[in-house]
Amino acid sequence: MCGATGEVRLDGQSPDVPAVTAMAEVMVPRGPDAAGVWSQGRVALGHRRLKIIDLSEAGAQPMVDAELGLSIAWNGCIYNYEQLRDELSGHGYRFFSHSDTEVLIKAYHRWGDRFVDRLKGMFAFAIVERDSGRVLLGRDRLGIKPLYLSETDDRVRFASSLPALLAGGDIDTRIDPVALHHYMTFHSVVPSPRTILRGVSKLPPASLMAIEPDGTRTITTYWEPDFTRRDDRADWSEKDWEDAVLESLRVAVKRRLVADVPVGCLLSGGVDSSLIVGLLAEAGQHGLATFSIGFESVNGVAGDEFRYSDIVAERFGTDHHQIRIDTARMLPALDGAIGAMSEPMVSHDCVAFYLLSQEVAKHVKVVQSGQGADEVFAGYHWYPPMGEPAAASLEGSVASYRAAFFDRDQAGYAELVSRNYLAADDPSEAFITEHFARAGAQTGVDRALRLDTTVMLVDDPVKRVDNMTMAWGLEGRVPFLDHDLVELAATCPPQLKTAHEGKGVLKQAARQVIPAEVIDRPKGYFPVPALTHLEGPYLDLVRDALYAPAAKERGLFRPEAVERLLADPNGRLTPLRGNELWQIALLELWLQKHGITGPAA
Repeated sequence: MCGATGEVRLDGQSPDVPAVTAMAEVMVPRGPDAAGVWSQGRVALGHRRLKIIDLSEAGAQPMVDAELGLSIAWNGCIYNYEQLRDELSGHGYRFFSHSDTEVLIKAYHRWGDRFVDRLKGMFAFAIVERDSGRVLLGRDRLGIKPLYLSETDDRVRFASSLPALLAGGDIDTRIDPVALHHYMTFHSVVPSPRTILRGVSKLPPASLMAIEPDGTRTITTYWEPDFTRRDDRADWSEKDWEDAVLESLRVAVKRRLVADVPVGCLLSGGVDSSLIVGLLAEAGQHGLATFSIGFESVNGVAGDEFRYSDIVAERFGTDHHQIRIDTARMLPALDGAIGAMSEPMVSHDCVAFYLLSQEVAKHVKVVQSGQGADEVFAGYHWYPPMGEPAAASLEGSVASYRAAFFDRDQAGYAELVSRNYLAADDPSEAFITEHFARAGAQTGVDRALRLDTTVMLVDDPVKRVDNMTMAWGLEGRVPFLDHDLVELAATCPPQLKTAHEGKGVLKQAARQVIPAEVIDRPKGYFPVPALTHLEGPYLDLVRDALYAPAAKERGLFRPEAVERLLADPNGRLTPLRGNELWQIALLELWLQKHGITGPAA
């Protein structure tokens, strides 16, 4: 829910309220229901509201608690807010609303910075102390909700989206060469705190940034999952693990029903979303609204998986909506989807999610979604090789992961990217190596799962869900990223997760709830055939972007390399079957859409 923004001055001046207002205006799609701006002392906060909990004006933001001297603007949902409210009431706190927003204020006042340890939910917040001027920024454990930052000597600005920060002006929009290396190498994943722009960073997941009265800024990490085995679970059988996973997911799904509006579910027909639907039905959600999307087939590539989603919808008696997208809608939607991206995201799923969200938002304001199961329960093809003896060492696990996941080697990177933008050495491999080397993950599979859960998942699938749903004022909730479930899965023996061609323990648990034909089907993805094979108007769009005056002036890519890719637009694919031409074109399309021009080295 919502979009939050603000400015903290570090130079004794008053905050730029018009800039904060402009930043908030960009986020109208994230919060179409209400707006607010507040300023006091050195801080200004802006907000756009999507009404999900406490639909009255008592839940409006920015929220000011004059009694406690605290103000807040935030984005997200606290699923256990009612329990926290009861606990805080027992400590003598009085409430003037029924919102989770007010619970955050009281919880911070009662427990200080570590109040986040008690939160079960998704969030990115800014809390301001009236009397001291201290500001605390925070982000949820798995980065479900974004928080972008722009810092100068004079001020700190923050917002729920990167384009919002651009609207405030005074941003260094030069390309960050290290971030570009991640984008071109680490399968378009740019880990926090970097973004593709030098002047914008993002608060890492599970982090707090305290901005003290003297301007000192301190970032602390308050949570990280432990991917080692626990002694108290050493004697668990496979059935014990399956039961524990199912019960934890059952709790996660129930938690995400908290709302004062109806909650629906995205249903792709895969095991993950199907299991969520089954558990929602088990929890008493009769006539649950479910939604599936399909596209026209192109060149023999099937454009939908309705036969699987129909099985689940019929089994659980859902109010099912098949959303069929005509190819004619795809090209115009691309522009909107790219505009909704806070950062360049090369996945074809973005357009599918964008169009799906547009239709779903006509029916509900909240949906549960199956994102995260593959990263948490080892559903991808690169996990089993990480369990081989060759990947047991640090060097071996880095090599195995890189071979499967990275888009290109250093030579391929140097052939494609212009000299002005080349990063020194190999920052993407260095990042992977440093992450794998940290304590708390001793096997190759555990190292890969920890990286994918805390980094790749955050800056690819989860960001995709947030950006594309919020583009239409739709709140997406992801039960597989309930941190209690993630902590449980992290301690599960890797061989139980990689069994049965991936997600073994989850698939076996799912047999207690959903039809076997959905579990034993081939793994599927959001199929978007028109972008899988570039031709016709899609190829024209790509060519125009790469030959545009802004692209030529920027000079990101070597002209001869661009010519080679355009001469054979579907001939060069990355190890994960991504189109190399689409990857470079998407970056240019994003930069041009957001008005970023000029030499940026």
